Amino acid sequence: MADEMVRSPGFDLDEYLARIGWQGERRADLATLAGLHLAHMRGIPFENLDALGRSAPSLDPGDLMAKLVRGRRGGYCYEHNTLFLLALEALGFRVTRLAARVVLGADSVESRPRTHMLLLVEIPDDPQPYLADVGFGAIGALLEPVPLRPDTEFQDAGRRHRLTRVPHRGPLDLWVLQAHQEGWTDQYAFTLEPFEEPDFEVINWHIGTNPRSPFTQRIYVQGVTPERHLLLHGSLLTETRADGTVRKRELTDEAEVRLLLEEEFGVRAPEGLRLLPPG
Repeated sequence: MADEMVRSPGFDLDEYLARIGWQGERRADLATLAGLHLAHMRGIPFENLDALGRSAPSLDPGDLMAKLVRGRRGGYCYEHNTLFLLALEALGFRVTRLAARVVLGADSVESRPRTHMLLLVEIPDDPQPYLADVGFGAIGALLEPVPLRPDTEFQDAGRRHRLTRVPHRGPLDLWVLQAHQEGWTDQYAFTLEPFEEPDFEVINWHIGTNPRSPFTQRIYVQGVTPERHLLLHGSLLTETRADGTVRKRELTDEAEVRLLLEEEFGVRAPEGLRLLPPG
């Protein structure tokens, strides 16, 4: 197994595992994959503060360690899934980067570009590949990896998901991840075509700097615990409890938002960054 491990300069597995609170086995097996996925989702928040300041965050392993691990910040999908990929490769998993079209709230599967990063994970001596994604900033996000298997419902740490295949014009199967929230809802669509680091450098720059990108327009921060899903989107704070109870409130004060970020999400916002949309 050690010969199959990939060591990336700048990445420290011990520090990463401490950051997400993982004290389990360090093996390339399904139990470890599922445990790490859930620990990461609960341990590191989703946030777009760099993009809110019109800056594309670095995806360099050392910079990810400095920000998401040592700096007690979060990040968005490219940061989360790149960091998770580094950890999985260090443990001996084989990981392929994929790109998806976010179709949640879209008019059609084809109406948005491929801007979301997700991972296809292969376990040694297991013919079944798994879909892993620790960077989808929505309540329909996966909490644990799911087998790449169509038309089967999966329970992942209390959430319900399934994968379907839908017709389209391309030569590869088009997969759609669905989450069950008062019915099945499409989250994103993807094929199994591998995407590489340079592809996501371009996509990351576009999402982090384009004034038309949703992540450059308003704050988006998400935190997950066993008891609740907490989302700050613009000035609206939404708390969804495990029993389905939803509470919402509007925030009107910059100081209140900064305090909320630190106390509820464990995130310290950069000085001088405007967090609330103009009144």
